[in-house]
Amino acid sequence: MAEVAGARPERPRRRDLPTALARLAARPGFQRWAAAFPLTRRLVRREGDALMDLVAGFVQAQALAALVELRVIETLLEGPQDAAALGRAHDIPVERMQALLQAGAAMGLLARRRGARFSVTARGAALTGVPGLLPMIRHHGAFYRDMGDPVALLRGEAETELAGVWPYVFGAREGIDPATARAYSDLMTQSQALVAEDTLRLVSLKGVARLLDVGGGTGAFLRAAAAKRPDLGLMLMDLPEVVEAAREQMAAAGLGDRATLHPGSFRDAPLPEGADAISLIRVLYDHEDATVRGLLAKCFAALPPGGRLIVSEPMSGGARPDRATDVYFAFYCMAMRTGRTRSAAEIAALLREAGFETPERENSLRPYVTTALVARKPLQSVVQG
Repeated sequence: MAEVAGARPERPRRRDLPTALARLAARPGFQRWAAAFPLTRRLVRREGDALMDLVAGFVQAQALAALVELRVIETLLEGPQDAAALGRAHDIPVERMQALLQAGAAMGLLARRRGARFSVTARGAALTGVPGLLPMIRHHGAFYRDMGDPVALLRGEAETELAGVWPYVFGAREGIDPATARAYSDLMTQSQALVAEDTLRLVSLKGVARLLDVGGGTGAFLRAAAAKRPDLGLMLMDLPEVVEAAREQMAAAGLGDRATLHPGSFRDAPLPEGADAISLIRVLYDHEDATVRGLLAKCFAALPPGGRLIVSEPMSGGARPDRATDVYFAFYCMAMRTGRTRSAAEIAALLREAGFETPERENSLRPYVTTALVARKPLQSVVQG
């Protein structure tokens, strides 16, 4: 076969070293050798433990759910008890309660004491001390059922319970059960305290006169911001069913006269004007790209020149995948059947597309809680010819 004039012969492809090593590790014979060889034995043990942790992850989550449902942590915070006492209290055979307590100790939530009694560790106590964590665990039943067929979920073939729990995400305006709206708002309020705390550590509100929190639920973030800035003007926009609950909670916090509440959906109406900063706290990852683009455009229109937009939510690790956001939150959004976790770079690109300046990324204290971006509307709009 004649060579094409000027064409270079195709170079042999370089061997992909990471793939070659992975193929080697996939051989059972290599695993047996590495487990016995002194220089690799510790590595094999560590990797084996990590694999078993992945395999047992669902069972660990269910054992955690049982500890939470039975309020074992709260009970043991009153003092150590044994399996017999706890079993009698919950009508569970002693040997099975012992198995649950052993599991709790293996996960680092409980500790075995003398006399076969168990007490709470610092990690276990944190379950009750972290705002919103226990309600989130109790809420996981629907999520776990949605994950029962993960391949169907990935293909978009599954009818998920979470999609029915949060109908507002799909833009439903008619027939939203007030109890559903309140349940969502209560859960978000309890978990929002931690997000608000981290966001306000990351983001300065210095120079902000009035803050509009879009999708602000019952006002948890605004109440936290008001505590830091007693002179800050407060505005909140959310669905009418949610705003009614917000009105009650803002009044209970003594902020009824200080906060202006705007019932409505950002899908259907422009955002209220008058704020020089807008916050989107755990909002974008609930929605698909088209909805996010529309919302960011409305934020840009509502802000004055130089105004700030604060985006705070769990973000994908992007090129450096993060276990919490790229596993838990990614599949949670999938089960909601709308929205997705985005990396800081993806959100920054959407902000620039909406007209904002390149945002500042604040170093995240706890990526599994939130990461924050702050973008500004240019002082002068660039007129494109």
